[in-house]
Amino acid sequence: MLLTISTTRVPATDLGYLLHKHPDRHQSFPMTFGSASVFYPEANAQRCTAALLLDVDPVGLVRGKSKSGDRPLEQYVNDRPYVASSFLSVALAKVFSTALSGRCKDRPELAETAIPLTVNLAVLPCRGGEKFLRQMFEPLGYQVAAKPLILDEQFPEWGASPYFSVELQNTIRLADLLSHLYVLIPVLDDDKHYWVGDDEIEKLLRHGEGWLTAHPGREQIANRYLKRQRRLTRIAVAQLAEEAHIDAEELEVYHQQEEEVLEQRISLNQQRLEAVTEVLKQSGAKRVVDLGCGEGKLLRSLLKESAIEQITGVDVSFRALEIARERLQIDRLSPAQQSRIQLIQSSLIYRDSRLTGFDAAAVIEVIEHLDLERLAAFERVLFEFIRPKSAIVTTPNIEYNVRFENLPAGKFRHRDHRFEWTRAEFQAWANGVAERFGCGVEFRCVGTEDLEVGSPTQMAIFAQ
Repeated sequence: MLLTISTTRVPATDLGYLLHKHPDRHQSFPMTFGSASVFYPEANAQRCTAALLLDVDPVGLVRGKSKSGDRPLEQYVNDRPYVASSFLSVALAKVFSTALSGRCKDRPELAETAIPLTVNLAVLPCRGGEKFLRQMFEPLGYQVAAKPLILDEQFPEWGASPYFSVELQNTIRLADLLSHLYVLIPVLDDDKHYWVGDDEIEKLLRHGEGWLTAHPGREQIANRYLKRQRRLTRIAVAQLAEEAHIDAEELEVYHQQEEEVLEQRISLNQQRLEAVTEVLKQSGAKRVVDLGCGEGKLLRSLLKESAIEQITGVDVSFRALEIARERLQIDRLSPAQQSRIQLIQSSLIYRDSRLTGFDAAAVIEVIEHLDLERLAAFERVLFEFIRPKSAIVTTPNIEYNVRFENLPAGKFRHRDHRFEWTRAEFQAWANGVAERFGCGVEFRCVGTEDLEVGSPTQMAIFAQ
C-alpha cells in the first residue's frame, strides 16, 4: 500500500523537518503486521514528496490464530495488503508520531504553519462511494479527486469496485492532515483489524480535536471508527455534542424560526398541532410521547386535554428542552399539572428504556431531519421497541414547495432537512413500515389541499 505526501512550499524540502525523516535516507520500520518504509521519490526546493510504503504480511496476520470458519482461505487471500486501511493508520501513528503530534523541535514555527499539501492514496476503500468520500473530506477544506477502480480490466462487465484512487489537496498544517487521515481512512474502509474498546474513544477525541466537533458527519465518523459498537458510539457522540453544544443548538433554534416564518402565512404550524391533537384525542390515548418535541408547542396543546394523563417530550437537543421548559412554565404549573408532564433528552435512533409503555407517539416534522440511512434505526426504535398502540408521523410535502413565494426553487423548507418527500414517496415509505412491523396505516392531509400539488403537510397514522 502506497501513500504519498507532497508540498510545493519553497523550500519544499522543509517537509523533511516536519516529518522528521531525512529526504536523502531510506528508512524502514517493523510492524506487527509487516513493515513500513519511508523514502522520497523527489526532493528539491520546488517540490518534495514523501512516500510511505506499507508491506502487510497476510500470513503473519493469522499465524497462530484459529482457522475455523466457513471461508478459512479468506484469512490469507484478501485486500488488506493492497488497500489503505486501519493498518495504514497504525503505520502513520508510529512512523510519523512526532509530526502527528504537531511537534518540530528544530522548526517549531513551521509545524504551526499551513502549507500546500497533496496526498495521493493509490487504493482507498470507500464503503459508501465517492459521495461519502467527499462528505468526509470536503467539509475540512480539501479538494478531492477520485478515480473509481473497476474490479477487473479484463471483465469490465463486472462493474466498479468499492476502491478509488484518490488525490487530496489542501493548505493546512501537516499535523492536521495526518490527524484527518488517521481517523478517516478506517472510517472510509468501515473496518479495523484490531479489537476496539473504550480506549478507542480517547484516540478518536484526541485525533479529532479541533475539527471533529464541527464536522457535519461526526456521528457517522464516530460510529464507523468505533466499529458500530452502540455503547462506545453513544459515549463518543455525547462528548462531541457537549463540546459543540451551545453553537449547534442555538443555530438549530434559529433555523427552526426561519421555517416557521416561511409557513406563517398559511398558519401551517397551528393547523398541524390541531390536527395531531385531534387524532390523539380520537385514539383515546392516556399516555403520549412527543418524539422530537423541540420547543414544546405540541406539549402545550396536549396539556389542555384533561383526558391525557401523562405527556412526555423527547428531544436530542438540551437547549430545545430548556426552551420548552421555559415556554411551558413548568415550574409555575400546579402540582397536578407538573405530575402530568416530563422532558427527556434522548436520541431517536437509540433504544431508551424510559420510552416504553406509551399509548401513542407523535413524530411531528422530525423524520426529514434524519439521514436516510438512519431511518431504519428510527423505525426499529419506534415500531419495535417503543411500540405504541398508535403513532402519528407528519412531514413536509415537497410538491407544495412551489406555492411558497419566498422559497427558491429546489430548496428545502429548513436548512437541516436531509430530504423532503413527494406524496407518493411518503406513502411508499409508510406502507413499507406498516408491512414490516405488522400494523395498519392511513393517510391524511394537513392544511388546505391544492388540486395540483396536494397539501403542505402529509400525515400517516399507524395503528397496532
